[in-house]
Amino acid sequence: MASFVHLTSAANAPRIRRAGIRADSRGQGGARGVYCFPVLRSYTLTHQWLRELSRSGSRGGMVAVHLRLDDELPVLVGRYGDRRQGKQREVPAAEAVRRIMLQDDPRGWEVFVPRAVRAGEVRRVRSVPQVTGWRYWPGAHGTRPCTCDGCVSRGEYGSRRLRERLPHPLDGPPPPVAVLLAGMAAAGDPGDPARLLDVLHGFARRRRRRGPLDRLARLAAHPDPAIREQLVWTVGRWLTPGTAALLDALAADPDPDVREAVAEVRTD
Repeated sequence: MASFVHLTSAANAPRIRRAGIRADSRGQGGARGVYCFPVLRSYTLTHQWLRELSRSGSRGGMVAVHLRLDDELPVLVGRYGDRRQGKQREVPAAEAVRRIMLQDDPRGWEVFVPRAVRAGEVRRVRSVPQVTGWRYWPGAHGTRPCTCDGCVSRGEYGSRRLRERLPHPLDGPPPPVAVLLAGMAAAGDPGDPARLLDVLHGFARRRRRRGPLDRLARLAAHPDPAIREQLVWTVGRWLTPGTAALLDALAADPDPDVREAVAEVRTD
């Protein structure tokens, strides 16, 4: 039996003890399952994801859920960045442990179980120190942090002081809608990708629940998949009539990153 650790909010502990771990996470190709990491000799490496996961919010702190999985259970293993590129490999659970143990630097690696974890596979749930591991990415310590909204969430511990010390060029109010639409028109048809990305990022920064969906919808047919993916992130949470239909069309996009973006905005 292969041993793994799953890190989660302490608020989930009673439910996990009673019924196991739900398949709530999205993996490579949109599969649902559970992320975990092998139990290594190094405590720090075993719990390396703790600080990064806690950035997304944890009620009552984080806990470690110890799992025992069948050696032959098919899982996906690879670095975090491999997931979006479809490079994580399906191997038996025991082989996933072996591959990670052989790495000179296993930071940033992960194991994805493509199903729920049953209560009988949970061995124990225990508290852990809340300062273990890296944040943002392995090796980030000592690097000047980025203070954009994508890297530092407002309300996160220490974020206000960090923004005051290192203001980001995009700080301040976003451009008005009229300016953004003028930039979109100036980009041409189908449109210069760099200029269109600036426009879509501008709409995303406005953090509004409605927007000119009828003006942006044509970008769903743009030849650059990066534009189509950013369109999903920009309008995915809008309440403007027609948003659901647009997402339905993008859910069948030939590019896997676009399809994965649709799946993520619909589960958030």
